[in-house]
Amino acid sequence: MQKRFIILVLFLFSCTIKASFLLLPMDESVQKNHLKAYGITFWCLNKNYKASWLLNYRGGSFLLPDADEIRKECQIRGVSFEILSDQEQATILIEISSPSQNMESVVLEKAPKIAVYTPKGKQPWDDAVTLVLTYAEIPFTPIYDEEVLSDQLLLYDWLHLHHEDFTGQYGKFYNAFKNVPWYIEQKKEAELLATKLGYTKVSHQKGAVAKKIRDFVVGGGFMFAMCSATDSFDIALAADGVDICEAMFDGDASEGNYQTKMNYSSSFAFKDFTLERKPEVYEFSDIDMTPKRRIPPDKDYFTLMDFSAKWDPIPSMLCQNHTQLIKGFMGQTTAYDAGLIKSNVLVMGSCELNAEARYIHGQKGKGMFTFYGGHDPEDFQHQVGDPPTVLDLHPNSPGYRLILNNVLFPAAKKKKLKT
Repeated sequence: MQKRFIILVLFLFSCTIKASFLLLPMDESVQKNHLKAYGITFWCLNKNYKASWLLNYRGGSFLLPDADEIRKECQIRGVSFEILSDQEQATILIEISSPSQNMESVVLEKAPKIAVYTPKGKQPWDDAVTLVLTYAEIPFTPIYDEEVLSDQLLLYDWLHLHHEDFTGQYGKFYNAFKNVPWYIEQKKEAELLATKLGYTKVSHQKGAVAKKIRDFVVGGGFMFAMCSATDSFDIALAADGVDICEAMFDGDASEGNYQTKMNYSSSFAFKDFTLERKPEVYEFSDIDMTPKRRIPPDKDYFTLMDFSAKWDPIPSMLCQNHTQLIKGFMGQTTAYDAGLIKSNVLVMGSCELNAEARYIHGQKGKGMFTFYGGHDPEDFQHQVGDPPTVLDLHPNSPGYRLILNNVLFPAAKKKKLKT
């Protein structure tokens, strides 16, 4: 009789401690692999599991249901997780819901379909977004001009722009690389593609691509861009119908007095910028702060803004991290002149030492965009021809986390932005 009683007690006790949830903690001291934790969450959404993003709770942790296959996947990928009972989960959610806490629980509904706008051929440099998506094991589809111009963007929810030059000036690499085989071949391939697609100039074709991407965002898509894809995209929109290319780029001289013909109302993020006329200068305009930077590498950091998770969940999601201080890194477009950013664009990360914005976000029509300055968050001054970053050496990179925040946030139930 006593033996049966003990067995019954043990059974009841095991029921009370039965785990119902898994927590992927995202604080600095506990999570072994922050980047792959996003991949686990994305994997769960693809498997139709329910998931929640706990904004500002332990670095922006993820709450998942407890299932053997999820535990196994975490173990395989080296992602730290904690097992929670119903009561422990309820206690966390009560803490998060308190008006005194700058926290929020956001339900993640469905994994977004991801496209990466990137050239078909290998470039002599790498792309941070492609690297981290591959590392986190988040599926994506490479697309380029033919797919964009044939309206295949309608198949996707989220689009990343590779470090492209949408102005048709081949990245302003002319001065340094005009006699280098890869540059010559790249220019030839771009001209052949433009002809194939029915355009007389590469600049005309890239401008058409930029407008298709604009329409994707206006219609409700999410766009993320880094480095030169950010300012060259806005310049292409503002210069629509105006020839800003010199003869070495498109075979004829630029249009006279073209600066006065810029239509800043067409651009997403920037206003009143002045274009760089000299083809030998590795710069598109004065939007970029690279030539104006006087910050020593050991002091090159930018700070993430602090938003109300309950009132402004979108910028809160985009800024989730285990630190608010992010190590700076350079690129062709490193950072943005704060005075040239439109008033309706939200600055989410800035370096006050140089009055520059590093990380900005805005809404266009029904969709949203995020621009992130710099080339590679774990390579301070990436050069053409440098090997790609090995993310196994940086599994907890706060700079790369910002990219993955953008990848995941279209999955969330949205609340109206109030900032």
